[in-house]
Amino acid sequence: MGSYSPSINRYDEMKYNHCGQSGLKLSTISLGLWHNFGSVDDFDNARAMIRHAFDLGITHFDLANNYGPNPGSAEENFGKILKRDFSSYRDELVVSTKAGYLMWPGPYGDWGSRKYLIASLDQSLCRMGLEYVDIFYHHRPDLETPLEETMSALNQIVRSGKALYVGISNYPPELTIKASKILRSLGTPCLIHQAKYSMFNRWIEEALLKVVNNEGIGCIAFSPLAQGLLTDRYLHGIPSDSRAAKPTGFLKVEEVSEEKISKVRRLNEIAQQRKQTMAQMALAWVLRHPEMASVLIGASRIAQIDDAMKTLKNLSFSSEELKSIDGILNE
Repeated sequence: MGSYSPSINRYDEMKYNHCGQSGLKLSTISLGLWHNFGSVDDFDNARAMIRHAFDLGITHFDLANNYGPNPGSAEENFGKILKRDFSSYRDELVVSTKAGYLMWPGPYGDWGSRKYLIASLDQSLCRMGLEYVDIFYHHRPDLETPLEETMSALNQIVRSGKALYVGISNYPPELTIKASKILRSLGTPCLIHQAKYSMFNRWIEEALLKVVNNEGIGCIAFSPLAQGLLTDRYLHGIPSDSRAAKPTGFLKVEEVSEEKISKVRRLNEIAQQRKQTMAQMALAWVLRHPEMASVLIGASRIAQIDDAMKTLKNLSFSSEELKSIDGILNE
């Protein structure tokens, strides 16, 4: 793969949204490196996807310490790609990573202690060859560590220059309020909440969206396509090269149920009327909330990134469309 010069038109089509009440804007579509960027995956394909994403104006690349497989290998591969292709463009990128799940053996390689979070970020920076990340998240709540300890560690990380902003992920509404208030009192406001959200997982609608709005926190959705269920990929069975067929994937065969697929078939009819693919409509549906600064897509090939980008051509829904979608989802 030859030397890389990004497209001079890379900012022409993408939309950028303020993240909560901050000055930071995120690309409406962000690329997540949860799958397909680890040591078990094709490095040249991963590199081509990241290059292509940036050419399309995708500036936000989301990682975590344990992304792979193997854990840490997504950051290692991303670091190699940064060094080879993006050393002149670091200031055009928003790089995020996280800590909160098991990363190394023993009592200090998991959850939310100050020791774990700071050590984990140091390891992440080393793997990626970076002096700082733009956003560092606590990946999940830790009910055995005082929230004050976890949040003060995030504050310390910003003060030390190892991250520009901090966020939380997978936090329920009440804990989000508490975390936000602690961070604000320390002078390091919570920038962003990364939450699992899709047509098949609507938990944030009940209270979390109101909380982040009130607290001035931006929201970014992960798994907006429910690991590929909310695409046209499984309408006629499970393809051999699909996520559900991969032994290292998170989508289990039993989750591809006829009940869900029959709903997707009917949703797909609405998408076709909107002149969108099923995936494009599912992404637009997630982005309909004003609190949603960005949506994280996963990709195994360039064509999926191109498909997601076309979502931007039709982000609005009529009340009739939303009512029809709700009717299908609530059956």
